[in-house]
Amino acid sequence: MDITFLGTGTSLGIPVIGCQCEVCTSTDPRDQRSRASLYVRSGGFAFVVDTGPDFRAQCLRERIRQVDAVVYTHPHTDHIMGFDDLRPFCFVSPTGTLPIYAPPETMRAFERVFKFAFDGLHRYPGYLIPEPHLVEAPFELGGLTLTPLPVPHGKMTVTGYLFEEAGRPLFAYLPDCNGVPEPVRERIRGVDTLAIDALRRTPHPTHLSVAEALDVARDVGPRSTLLTHLSHDLGHAETEAGLPAGVAVAFDGLRLSF
Repeated sequence: MDITFLGTGTSLGIPVIGCQCEVCTSTDPRDQRSRASLYVRSGGFAFVVDTGPDFRAQCLRERIRQVDAVVYTHPHTDHIMGFDDLRPFCFVSPTGTLPIYAPPETMRAFERVFKFAFDGLHRYPGYLIPEPHLVEAPFELGGLTLTPLPVPHGKMTVTGYLFEEAGRPLFAYLPDCNGVPEPVRERIRGVDTLAIDALRRTPHPTHLSVAEALDVARDVGPRSTLLTHLSHDLGHAETEAGLPAGVAVAFDGLRLSF
């Protein structure tokens, strides 16, 4: 399994429009963060997790030519608004369709926001034709088992994911949360790599702070931890310099191989 972080920023992205702060004007390319998304390759199969408004640019940057399925965490705009940019992957699909995996609430949002794709009235070549799959239990993609991990994100629930291969917990992805319930901690305990929300240093009502993310990592005990979904309050170099051993800051274009 190979994972590329397509985006590691929060909803505004970095640089933030009009902002002249130290991070937004940084010359470190790692401080330029698009909206959070992953690209995963396993056994000749490729899928993405979330398609935010930067999805097209992310695909061009990483020269992505293959997407066999899409997995979603929740229906906030910074995670779904690149949905129609999936159209080119329908062009090369043997069926002309693209499997979409999403929790029920997210799928309902898709059916409302992207009615043109789901109402069955626009099944023409060149259009996005989704093949919906509800995520309510573990499922298989490319030889991997994806287990949904429900976590709170303010007043809503976001679905993170645990990726396992042959029973080995390789990667847990929790991009938007302000807490990690004990059942989820137990499920991911001992995972090889944890990627977790760390919006800023100070507390936030819908996201983990850096200190809160580090507390989760200490409890769960991954081999390595990557902080993601960062705001412009956190510069890459400065933040990473203060982290304990085994913890790093993810950045756009970061690749992991398992």
